[in-house]
Amino acid sequence: MTEKIGPWTINARRIGYDNPWLTVEHHDVTDADGRSGIYGVARFKNVAVGVLPLFDDGTVPLVGQHRFPFDAYSWELPEGGAPKTEEPVAAAHRELAEETGVRAGQIVEFGRSHLSNSVTDEAAIYFLAWDLTEGEADPDPDEVLSQRRISFGQLAREVMDGSIDDALTILMVQTAIIKAQMGALPDRPRDLILSEMASILRPAVRGE
Repeated sequence: MTEKIGPWTINARRIGYDNPWLTVEHHDVTDADGRSGIYGVARFKNVAVGVLPLFDDGTVPLVGQHRFPFDAYSWELPEGGAPKTEEPVAAAHRELAEETGVRAGQIVEFGRSHLSNSVTDEAAIYFLAWDLTEGEADPDPDEVLSQRRISFGQLAREVMDGSIDDALTILMVQTAIIKAQMGALPDRPRDLILSEMASILRPAVRGE
């Protein structure tokens, strides 16, 4: 039996690969012009959850780890996969505590995104956390993590100059800046973000 998805007609579907984290589906399709083709989709079994934690001094904790697919070291905001049966906010608290040891007194969702919607269904939910308490990190046994703590302003610089290239971290930083400027965040984190951005920006000098 055929199935319609937008302009595509699915004529056959099979599982090409499956593991505890994702399933790769192969589809034989007919496109809107009537041409036969194939479409592969990676179906993720977890939701990506990220946290932007803000200390009262305007600093944020970053997590460093080697990323297997790119064979590259990456500095990121705390993030990880949440089972779809787990409440996203609970997953955010858990990931933050596991990766950094930080506990949040206040946490709010401030964005959602589809991370690579041409070939995957991976969805991300991200949270802003403040009123933080430090503690001991407790990463998963297979995680080898480093930590550093920098100002939000420096984090914004590293996002903009490409030093940080993790998509979810970039989305969180840019969304936080835009929402802070729009007055769409709670007062305390909004004020911290705006203060940090003011510290790295200066009015353009005529002739520059």
